Amino acid sequence: MRHAEGPLCSVDLTAWTVGTTDIDDVLESYLGGRGVGTKLVYDRVPFDASPLGPENRLVLAAGPMQQSRMSFTGRTSLTGVSPLTDGLVSSNAGGFLSRNLVGTGYGAVEFTGAADELLAVHVRPDGVEFEPVPDLEGEEVPAVTEYADTEWDLDAEQLICIGPAGENEVRFAAVMTTETRAFGRGGLGAVMGSKNLKVVTFEGDDAPDVEIEFPSEAMDVHRKAATSDHAMKRQGTNAGTDYANEVEALPTRYFSEREFEGVEGINGDAVESKKYKKGTCSQCAFACKLPTKDEAADIETEGPEFETMMAFGSNCAVDDIVEVMKSNDLCDRLGMDTISCGDTIAAYLMAEDEFGNVDLIHELVEQIGYREGIGDLLAEGTHRAHEELGVHDWTVKGMDFPAHDGRHLHGQGLSFATANRGADHMYASFYALEYPYVEKSKAVEPHGLDGKPELLVKKENHNAVLDSGVVCKFSRDFLDEETLATLLDTTYDRLQDVGNRIVTLERHFNNQRGFDRDDDRLPYDLPGFEHALSEYYEIRGWSDDGVVPESAVGGTSGAAPADD
Repeated sequence: MRHAEGPLCSVDLTAWTVGTTDIDDVLESYLGGRGVGTKLVYDRVPFDASPLGPENRLVLAAGPMQQSRMSFTGRTSLTGVSPLTDGLVSSNAGGFLSRNLVGTGYGAVEFTGAADELLAVHVRPDGVEFEPVPDLEGEEVPAVTEYADTEWDLDAEQLICIGPAGENEVRFAAVMTTETRAFGRGGLGAVMGSKNLKVVTFEGDDAPDVEIEFPSEAMDVHRKAATSDHAMKRQGTNAGTDYANEVEALPTRYFSEREFEGVEGINGDAVESKKYKKGTCSQCAFACKLPTKDEAADIETEGPEFETMMAFGSNCAVDDIVEVMKSNDLCDRLGMDTISCGDTIAAYLMAEDEFGNVDLIHELVEQIGYREGIGDLLAEGTHRAHEELGVHDWTVKGMDFPAHDGRHLHGQGLSFATANRGADHMYASFYALEYPYVEKSKAVEPHGLDGKPELLVKKENHNAVLDSGVVCKFSRDFLDEETLATLLDTTYDRLQDVGNRIVTLERHFNNQRGFDRDDDRLPYDLPGFEHALSEYYEIRGWSDDGVVPESAVGGTSGAAPADD
């Protein structure tokens, strides 16, 4: 089975020391990316670690596919304990970072401890350097990028960093790369901020000593991506906005409605009208990103993507794409997850009867990033703020909902409940089967849960493998199961086993932190939900309380080693 290569680079921010550890066995068993990050966090972070304490670790990893030249492989995974959900979370981002990381020769890089002063860490093939950066305190993401250019002669694609939101430990702060690409979900930017780590640079040479040979299928996928006339090439993820609205799967006015009368102002056509050039990730010919600008408003940004359009558009009752672009840009600059930020603001707008007030929305984004005024409460996220606001808690495990409303897409609703990282649509991407965004033979009816638990298990396992590869989920029209197995030099059954082990480790880690069936809850009722949830647990081999038996993980770990 093809897997990532290289040792683990362990960076202790408290002691300013660096060690390397052979992790060949982990790489062989978990591929790379999310799988390797999950295993390392599981083994090296105490089960009772505070997400914002020095014992938490951040593990950054790419995967074997980063050494191919195939489309859909420009992604990197980041794993740690989430300050938003209090459970284990992996988030991945596109852009151009992955091959710079791979070029350093490390299989993964982890950060532990906490520095006494704001730091930059420089990771190179010949070692790691620590540098205090007091001048970057409070700086927004573009300023960090500019600093890297002028002071270190490095590009945005060679670094990860946080903005003010990360420094202020906003619970949904993002880690940013390539300036506008975000490790968004779960608040790992706040973890980076708690460690006083402002920026990490990777000066890989894009030509590591270990080369991985890939079969011709990789170039077949790349060719199809280049020649396809796909709507996402023009409109990104917004291509399905009108349809989601039509089938009443578009959350509106803080989830109180499911279709938005102002959708034409924020749909795929609206975004395309502001797109001024192609945008892509490393090596990808699909080019589905959305560089946008509006000269009248003097704004140039990337996006918004569909989830951001929902969170700051329909869910806040905003029908002007330029205003959503402004919100998106502010989040990128401050370093925040647009879904959680937009949803939390939507909760506040409902509480204050201020839906559609764009000036207030933009003010709130900044207040959250700096934890000023009401922003200090909203920076805690919807789950922690909803009682004081007097609104319903629209989260699962503390994570705010994206679009693809589970009240219409019932399998996606079940997926929101079971996902170890909370209400996240990409954990299984079940919505694609129910709209459907796949060929008819693979589609399922959106209503009802019969037969869906077994399919959900397979989809969760599959996506865990993609996140470990690391391969973009939008490869679904170009990369089938057989081809994926061929590229990774194994069988698809074995890949399903790898995915199952990743999901099981995540769940067991969360179980040790107190998570069980009571956390797999939705803020709405679905017919047959409890039966489907029990069936899902049974297929997984877990108890009916949603707890992984010790025999399934080979005993417990969860204690960081004394020495690296």
